[in-house]
Amino acid sequence: MLSASGSWALLYGKQGKYKQAEPLLQRALAIREQQLEPEHPDTAQSLNNLAMLNGKQGKYKQAEPLLRRSLAIREQQLEPEHPDTAQSLNSLATLYYELGKYEQAEPLLQRALAIREQQLGPDHSDTAQSLNSLAMLYCKQSKYEQAEPLSQRSIAICEQQLGPEHPDTAQSLSSLAILYYELGKYEQAEPLLQRAIAIREQQLGPDHPDTAQLSHPLSQAGQV
Repeated sequence: MLSASGSWALLYGKQGKYKQAEPLLQRALAIREQQLEPEHPDTAQSLNNLAMLNGKQGKYKQAEPLLRRSLAIREQQLEPEHPDTAQSLNSLATLYYELGKYEQAEPLLQRALAIREQQLGPDHSDTAQSLNSLAMLYCKQSKYEQAEPLSQRSIAICEQQLGPEHPDTAQSLSSLAILYYELGKYEQAEPLLQRAIAIREQQLGPDHPDTAQLSHPLSQAGQV
């Protein structure tokens, strides 16, 4: 169960207020390490939350040891195929993706996807997240034929399970837009990107960092 500081931190994080969120997440982690155990699964969740916030701020050196520790705790305290283990795998893979370490990211994403499909089901929203992450990685590796069906499937799941106006749907739409941009299919890319921007402006606000990322021209879409 989240503490008050943890709840406020997640709220600030969703609003893109990362500087306000960071000390609250640090406090939530300290409380869990003291009140529970350093190896408790809830401690692993706090480690993952703080690491992902660091990643959004480009603090990759601070994020990596937190993510590695979170994954180690979950693999030891939970089952290797537990959905929370998949979350840590996906988070660590996201970090490696941002660092350009694609060969290290790929097996982590593949394992996370396999766990989520088996434990949560092929149409779960977390499965869609893994599909989207793997599609983005394949796009970076120029594996476009492998990326496209994953991205399309991610969109379909998000629209069905979360709704057509959900921020995660926008993320999957933007990923497919990037893929089409890389393939030179600009007429297919543009409406997807415009729809993703509209969703984020409506759901997150025009000044949210995630909205700002998508507001760049398609010529910069590969950086989304």
